[in-house]
Amino acid sequence: MPPRLRHLLAIEGLHPPQIGQLLDLAESYVLLTRSGQTQRDLLRGRTLINLFFEDSTRTRTSFELAGKRLGADVLNMSVATSSVNKGETLLDTAATLNAMHCDLLVVRHDQSGAPNLLAQKVDAAVINAGDGTHEHPTQALLDALTIRRRKGRLEGLTVAICGDIAHSRVARSNIHLLTTMGSRVRVIGPPTLIPAEAGRLGVEVFHDMETGLKGADIVMMLRLQRERMAGGPGGLVPSAREFFRFWGLDAAKLAYAKPDALVMHPGPMNRGVEIDSAVADDPVRSLIREQVEMGVAVRMAVLDTLSRGAGNG
Repeated sequence: MPPRLRHLLAIEGLHPPQIGQLLDLAESYVLLTRSGQTQRDLLRGRTLINLFFEDSTRTRTSFELAGKRLGADVLNMSVATSSVNKGETLLDTAATLNAMHCDLLVVRHDQSGAPNLLAQKVDAAVINAGDGTHEHPTQALLDALTIRRRKGRLEGLTVAICGDIAHSRVARSNIHLLTTMGSRVRVIGPPTLIPAEAGRLGVEVFHDMETGLKGADIVMMLRLQRERMAGGPGGLVPSAREFFRFWGLDAAKLAYAKPDALVMHPGPMNRGVEIDSAVADDPVRSLIREQVEMGVAVRMAVLDTLSRGAGNG
């Protein structure tokens, strides 16, 4: 049996049983939430701190909601008005947080590896809510739960991840999770937005949507992350209009995939750049709103699991 989770810093390195257990627990929280019930005694007396060095709406709000539904005391630390903005180092912040005796620490940071560093310095269980271009593990888990609920399985599915792969921590976490769970993963995008190591990650690389989407069960679109493109996006991507023409998802390109293929996007969406509004809002094919609902359930499952996993190191 794989060890109990002490932190959730990445999907890479997790065993299929660990992923399966998190998804099964999240499934139970979906059913519980839809029935109007909560588990407010589970984390009563525990403190959850959301420490976000980058802007976030969905992730921070869903962690806050997940913590409150489980009965935790939830504190959102605004980095813009905190001591960090006055020059405090990450290690100084860790010492401060340790002195507060928090139990669960959710961290989003623009530097890859920051949550890992904090996990070595604090007593709390640390959850990576996105670090640089490294990973975003709870996003991959909620995506997997969304797919599994609609398709009944992950094994044997063909998932096409399209767009800005190079700067996407969501893509990396999804690639690790889906390949671990037996899915066939393809990445599609212009050569400038496909990382050099993509081939070593066990995925197939395509540069055009027609061949890349052929036979796909799931089409996962990604946001163009212009803020992460060194020196500006000019040399990496054409204009927004040109990008949409070649790699944006519309009904014509979706027709290359299987007739029952489903569409996903982690948000926030740039409509008319990576995805057409008619596709994004399609009540049958689009899973985008469902992804948001699954996010709360997955984060409840992660908080639940880590609150019981202390002592694993």
